[in-house]
Amino acid sequence: MSIVDLFQDKTVFSFEVFPPQRNASIETIYDTLYDLRDLRPDFISVTYGAGGGKNNVSTVPIAEHINDICHVPSVVHFPCVNQSKKDVLEKIEELKAAGIENILALRGDIPEGERNQGDFRYASDLIAFLRKHGDFNISAACYPEGHLESPDKVEDIRNLKNKVDAGVNHLISQLFFENKHFYIFQERCALAGINVPIEAGIMPVINKRQVQKMASLCGVNVPKKFQRILEKYEDNPVAMRDAGIAYAVDQIVDLVTHGVDGVHLYTMNNSYIARKIYKATHSLFESTNKGAKKASSSA
Repeated sequence: MSIVDLFQDKTVFSFEVFPPQRNASIETIYDTLYDLRDLRPDFISVTYGAGGGKNNVSTVPIAEHINDICHVPSVVHFPCVNQSKKDVLEKIEELKAAGIENILALRGDIPEGERNQGDFRYASDLIAFLRKHGDFNISAACYPEGHLESPDKVEDIRNLKNKVDAGVNHLISQLFFENKHFYIFQERCALAGINVPIEAGIMPVINKRQVQKMASLCGVNVPKKFQRILEKYEDNPVAMRDAGIAYAVDQIVDLVTHGVDGVHLYTMNNSYIARKIYKATHSLFESTNKGAKKASSSA
């Protein structure tokens, strides 16, 4: 099914997973998927491969498994950096043959010290090409605190508008640790005429090294509140894990209360953490969605 339809009458709750490393069996992801399936997500996205995409050959088979065995809609990450039009056309045919309907279109990371050698300079170029050559639901990434390569927030929103105008149905945000950034971003999108559903990307951080890496790679702010958590519990893995879960839950409660379109949980393939967060928040989604259905039926 096209996942954009999910947003018509509910607050969406979804997950992201990544393929196992190339030297590991694809079977290692399946137990995680079965655990996540039991949490009744609205969809599960599959990245193009952790650590630069070297294990991307299993992305489509994992998405097929999510669709056909787990009976949950899947979304395939589709980067275009260093890809020719011929490469993308071949990938389109592979996705069609696998019954994949939903794509997260990305430029992708350009390897350090290199430049993009492909036919697609921006994600918006890929989106327009996908819209022309396939009947997919197309999602795209967005950046509440601005993309690292954008000179300013105005240019970032302008580029996002280009993606939406090229054919995007739905946006998933990069992680953030302060909800105020997401709310300000929503306002900027509304002013720019970006009116597709925007899911908030939440990553539960369970160790100091992880948050430092994310902050460096993504350019996100780590608030003092979270820095104090890291300093206090960095030498106690269990306490740090529980504090990270609690922090993510607090973000989600606030987002759902403020009427967010959806929450996309970056699970890092850790079903234990996803389950803890689900148990702490699913009643909020149920209550919100029942209210939305009731209002819709009364209209």
